[in-house]
Amino acid sequence: MDGKIAKLREFIKESEKIVFFGGAGVSTESGVPDFRSKDGLYNQHDVRFEGYSPEYLLSSSCLYNEPEVFFEFYRQKLNTENIKPNAAHYALARLEAQGKLTAVVTQNIDGLHQKAGSKTVFEIHGTTARNYCSRCGKKYPGDHIFRSTEKVPRCACGGIIRCDVTLYGEQLPEDAVEGAINAISNADTLIIGGTSLMVYPAASYIRYFRGRRVVIINKTHVPCDVRGAQLLEINEKIGEVLSLAVD
Repeated sequence: MDGKIAKLREFIKESEKIVFFGGAGVSTESGVPDFRSKDGLYNQHDVRFEGYSPEYLLSSSCLYNEPEVFFEFYRQKLNTENIKPNAAHYALARLEAQGKLTAVVTQNIDGLHQKAGSKTVFEIHGTTARNYCSRCGKKYPGDHIFRSTEKVPRCACGGIIRCDVTLYGEQLPEDAVEGAINAISNADTLIIGGTSLMVYPAASYIRYFRGRRVVIINKTHVPCDVRGAQLLEINEKIGEVLSLAVD
């Protein structure tokens, strides 16, 4: 791996506008389960949710048609209040502080990049760190749903207080998507980490990259078409790789 780390360091040294595009694998080293792996959220069997698909439990249909079921699942599976950033998050924050990294584009909803100190983060699937009333739009802190004693948390206006997460059946947040595409379009190096590039439309955003260097850091091989760019793939733990490369 030493040779590839040296190459990644070289890429970083030559770059001025790095963008990091990350998925669930970035947060698994913090103990946050991913979705589709053997031990992922979709393969965790809980008798209380038998008969429900994970996609339905995380959908707008479930939220509004069976809100008690939605919030029970949400509180059990997506509470990251006590989860801390890992080496990958901190390395990216340092890279931004050094003036090398211009943006993090993340498919994750856990807010760990911001906890680690990253400033420019485009959360294209939203975040559990923000909540709002579905009726009047009043904003609530990230821990409100997890600490509420109500089975279905409600605003003073009577509306359901929901997470600012893009659920199945909803459109991705326009501002985050535009910001992500703009950042990727202007990057000279794109680092892709902890994702299989199988989740769409998010994975399609990398086609906007026009820079010179692409780095893929993932435990398993990730097919990626990078026409005209140098490609470096490292199939190791992302926290270890980024720490070694940045430091």
